[in-house]
Parts: sequence; structure tokens; C-alpha cells
Amino acid sequence: MEKTPNPAYIEEVKSIVRNSPYPSHMSMVLTELAIDRATVELTLNHHHMQPFGIIHGGVLATLIDTATFWAVFMRLPEPSGLVNVDLKLNYLKRATSGLLRAEGNAIKSGRLISYSEARVFDEAGSLLVHGTSTLMSLKKGGLPVSVPKFI
Repeated sequence: MEKTPNPAYIEEVKSIVRNSPYPSHMSMVLTELAIDRATVELTLNHHHMQPFGIIHGGVLATLIDTATFWAVFMRLPEPSGLVNVDLKLNYLKRATSGLLRAEGNAIKSGRLISYSEARVFDEAGSLLVHGTSTLMSLKKGGLPVSVPKFI
């Protein structure tokens, strides 16, 4: 029987992510966190651009990395951490402005190794990037969340 995620836990995780240094620096927001899926959004800004006036590939890689990470996160036992051990992506279309949405989906969640994919879309719904990630769970390094993960 599938466990029900605690909405208070999800809101606390989203707040932790929003206030963390790197996501804050990148202006990324974790907008959805559920079992086997996550959504991350980013509004393109001047600091996301490379010299040719298009989004830097590292920003798109960050979105894929982040969405794949959070897509497998809810299946981790508490208080486990998680680290990316492999990231593969294909750039399919350029972007120059607007809101980007990365949708992550878990493909296989394991006790030690998980595998997930993500897609990044622009505001018009065009696919910009597709990627996959292999992630490894860590026995330590969980988040400092004050409420239980499941109800």
C-alpha cells in the first residue's frame, strides 16, 4: 500500500530548497514534490545567459540535475541523503527568455541506486532538454525537516 506524503513535510522541504544557497542563486524554485515526480521552475534572467545571448547549457543541466534528484527523493528512507553519480542530457532547442519548467520522473527507485529522467520546457511548451540521472542514496545527510515525511 502506497504511503501518503505529508503536505507539511513537502512545504518544509520546498522552503528549505528555496532558501538554500545554490537554488536561491540560480533563482530556481521547487514547485512540486511528490512520490516519483518533481517540478522545478526558473525564470531566465541576465545572469543565466552566455555571451551569445542564449541560456548557458550549465543552467539547463542544473535544471535536469535538480528535477531528477527530487523525483526520487520521496522514496528515500529518513534521514537519508542523495547524491548524483551520473548525468546525461541532450540539448534540443535554445532559450533566450521566459519561464522554464523541468519535470522529473523516477524510473527506478532502489535502496542504494535510483534512476530518473527529466524534461525542460519553455513557456510555449517546447521541449528544450531531456536528461537522465543515476543517483545514490547516502545513509547520512538527510534534510533537517521537523515533521514526518508520510501521514
